[in-house]
Amino acid sequence: MRFASSWGVARTIAALLLFCALIVPTIAKAADPIRVGFTMALTGGVAPAGKQVLAALQIWRDDVNAKGGLLGRPVELVFYDDQSNPQNIPGLYTKLIEVDKVDLLIGPYATNMVAPTIPVLMQYHKTTVGILANAANSKFH
Repeated sequence: MRFASSWGVARTIAALLLFCALIVPTIAKAADPIRVGFTMALTGGVAPAGKQVLAALQIWRDDVNAKGGLLGRPVELVFYDDQSNPQNIPGLYTKLIEVDKVDLLIGPYATNMVAPTIPVLMQYHKTTVGILANAANSKFH
């Protein structure tokens, strides 16, 4: 009888350990922010519109976080000034993917900035929602 009791305790402990191993990392991960990466024209010719788009995204982030975040996780914006220069875009999006390891990508703003983003996104099998880039994808399908 004592053996059966010990076996039951051992199974209970094993079940608790399994529970902790599976659930605790999920709980800890839920507190990690969802990192949304993008570039925005904050200087250069497209800066007036870029600053408005950035302000809108910051308002969205604050509103979402005030309501508990996305999937129970806070939203963090990770962004760089692309200086209204399409040549800066590939390197910045590569940095967002490889170095910053963002969870989601959006932008950039305007067709001239979105077009050089597409090859980088294709290389990394990522997607984005371009902001006012109606014809940028026509070349790449």
